[in-house]
Amino acid sequence: MDRHLEAFLEMLSAERGAARNTLTAYEADLTDFETYARRRGESLAAASSEMLRAYLARLTDAGLSPRTAARRLSALRQFFRFLARENVRADDPTELLDSPRQPRSLPKALRVAEVEALLGAAATIPGKRGPLAVALLELLYCSGLRASEVVSLPAHALAQGSALIRVRGKGGKDRLVPVSARARAAVAALRDPKKPSKWLFPSHGAAGHLTRQGLLLLVKQAALAAGLDPTKVSPHVLRHSFASHLLEGGADLRALQMLLGHADIATTQIYTRVLEERLRQLVETHHPLA
Repeated sequence: MDRHLEAFLEMLSAERGAARNTLTAYEADLTDFETYARRRGESLAAASSEMLRAYLARLTDAGLSPRTAARRLSALRQFFRFLARENVRADDPTELLDSPRQPRSLPKALRVAEVEALLGAAATIPGKRGPLAVALLELLYCSGLRASEVVSLPAHALAQGSALIRVRGKGGKDRLVPVSARARAAVAALRDPKKPSKWLFPSHGAAGHLTRQGLLLLVKQAALAAGLDPTKVSPHVLRHSFASHLLEGGADLRALQMLLGHADIATTQIYTRVLEERLRQLVETHHPLA
């Protein structure tokens, strides 16, 4: 092993407490570049920016994903920064390198029939968890709230008789979101006048309210009861489903931005790509000349 690479790995282990798997990954990524450098007559520590660019281009040509290429560049950045700190090199050849552009993944939404099956299955969960799951799922799907927003709703967020719920989102900004009659009824059914709480979904935990982990477990349990793959169902997926289904129904993008609590409409525009992708698949599947 190159002595500088060995010193770098020792630093990661001693100073940062890196796990064995992390050290193995760094060693593999840097050894791959070292092999490339030696074939071109250079050492690992003396590599130039031009060689690093050529190496990253080779990774792309070899079919490696942008995520993998970005991970290798991250390892190289940390290695050469270490060499600069140790005065092994006077410069850092990775400073001017751009990270590979990561493709923005499309939100994964459920079909309407799958959401209906999920809501129906939640009611079959035994004990008190059933009504709780129904209320949470109805609220998630009808409002598009984030998991953190749902579990931390105060008891007064849904005023009696009001069709709107007040939500405090990112950055401490409040917004009003319409809530369906079904969701309001499901939430109201949970209230116990004998056990008042400051939270809409109280819990015995330290926070005093349901945790995101507890919410996730309920959603997964409902997915299993509905015969859906639990790895493909989560509170975030229900938020995506809310947004995608509204757009499919003709909702205005600016209104959707307000409902989701996005500060920038560019964040909301990703849902138009979901709609475009579904339309493309529809044409490819059903058009006679596709």
